[in-house]
Amino acid sequence: MIAFLFAWLVGVLQAAAAPAPQQAIVETTAGTFVVDLDAAAAPLTTAYFIRTASTGGFTGTTFHKMIKYGIVQGGDPLTKDPSKRAQWGTGGLNAVKDEARAAKMTRGSVAAVTIPGKADSAGQQFFIAVVDQPGLDGKYTVFGHVSDGIEIVQKISETPVDEKGVATDRVEIKSIVVRDTPAVLYVNDGVQELGSYRAILDTSAGPIAIEFFPDKARETVRQFLRLADAGVYNGVAFHRVAPGFVIQTGAMNTPATPLTEEQQKLIHPPAPEINDTQNVKGIVSMARGEGNEATTSFFIVTGTPPALDGNYTAFGHVVDGMSVVEAIEHTPRTGETPNTRIELRSIQIEKK
Repeated sequence: MIAFLFAWLVGVLQAAAAPAPQQAIVETTAGTFVVDLDAAAAPLTTAYFIRTASTGGFTGTTFHKMIKYGIVQGGDPLTKDPSKRAQWGTGGLNAVKDEARAAKMTRGSVAAVTIPGKADSAGQQFFIAVVDQPGLDGKYTVFGHVSDGIEIVQKISETPVDEKGVATDRVEIKSIVVRDTPAVLYVNDGVQELGSYRAILDTSAGPIAIEFFPDKARETVRQFLRLADAGVYNGVAFHRVAPGFVIQTGAMNTPATPLTEEQQKLIHPPAPEINDTQNVKGIVSMARGEGNEATTSFFIVTGTPPALDGNYTAFGHVVDGMSVVEAIEHTPRTGETPNTRIELRSIQIEKK
């Protein structure tokens, strides 16, 4: 018993001592991306990166070297001065002792730059893999991974370079702010918490407010909230209007702009949660696409079609804005396709 209590106490103390996971928000002149830092894998390199960021050491530096759709490199303090272009890539090194080298260099890996053949030569410079780089496996210390905005990093890799691979245009780091990694919204919420939210659909025809049935379709509600909060539904169209039946939106072939890689990762077909909710006017249910799976598309019932009952996952209902639903329902159309685009601009999630 004493041994058990001792082991338990050690575990509690270790958990309490473990630092909260952190991430770096990297704002550049080409856009912003987020790096999840890995202090467990590379404590010295991570600490040096955080210290440099906190003192503004990266501000005004550029991504000075890149391979298109391959790698981008930055962080050299000498790149703040265009007149020192011939020395770019040589500054800010020899400050951190060697640490474990990552087994894999994958898309989004952020690694310390070192001088070939020289020990303890890492420092302020870092590079990011735009794609998997198996030729670099086991050769560099990886201290982070791009968790959001890899498309920005890819865009930076497209910067024009000279014959030596040095950038001819400046893509500057405006700031790097390190923060504790935010909790993932909705993931651990139970039925009561999920039921405390409402969604405001901002459409080009007016606002529609929806409340949810987490007691009937908990995982569907959770998935809808996560997609809406991440902006997955921003700019989609109401692509189907069937008067007396449904209006439908959320199809991923209708957004005005493509999804980011991080948004795409959130999309998956939740398990069906078909329930005893009757599909009467104002009920919100998931539609089914190819493969008979629900993913993102959903519909609002505008009549009383019994054929829908027991066949689709009803997960919410309209509590305000039925006049907007009716306006969409009566929009001019060809078949079930509106003649004029009706857009779901965004979905705002709020507490009731």
